[in-house]
Amino acid sequence: MDTTTLAAFLAVDLLLVLTPGADWAFAISAGLRERSVVPAVAGLLAGHVAYALLAVAGLAVIVAGSAPVLTALTVAGAGYLMWLGWGVLRRPPVVAASGGEAGPSRLQVLLRGAGVSGLNPKALLLFLSLFPQFVDTTAGWPVAGQTGLLGAVHVTACAVVYLAVGLLARTVLGTRPGAARAVTRISGVMMIAIGGFLLLERAAGW
Repeated sequence: MDTTTLAAFLAVDLLLVLTPGADWAFAISAGLRERSVVPAVAGLLAGHVAYALLAVAGLAVIVAGSAPVLTALTVAGAGYLMWLGWGVLRRPPVVAASGGEAGPSRLQVLLRGAGVSGLNPKALLLFLSLFPQFVDTTAGWPVAGQTGLLGAVHVTACAVVYLAVGLLARTVLGTRPGAARAVTRISGVMMIAIGGFLLLERAAGW
């Protein structure tokens, strides 16, 4: 795989990663609520790494080709997003403080992030629709190796973007409580709306 192909993949992949969605909403919420955005971003990346490994193993094609499995994944992911969004709206919309009531542990935040990205069927479909366009079956090295490299590039792009989103949310909104409350509520609404859209989209396909 040459550098031109990698550069083209990175350009397209960044456009998709930079599109706000459930991962963005979770990163923003973590930036405003948690003491560190690292556990949240690490959790989001864990979901993408899992899909990358599935793609390398070739299992992603099997999962996407099975309507019941994809439906179950969609329903579970949508329900989880809506539950998280409702939790964001229920909790007092305040920026993470240095003391006071203890929030969720780093492990809990990491697991929630892994659930957000790992139960998002859009991430699975990204690997299925985008990656094959940049894999050369006639190249001198295995398709699995090429897929793994593309997966590493994608995860790296996600890490940079999600860290930036979380840190910017904290830096820009940390001294603006009113704006922080509004953005926190918007993040919660986004999670619920995305979950609802996934359910409606899957229902329309039945």
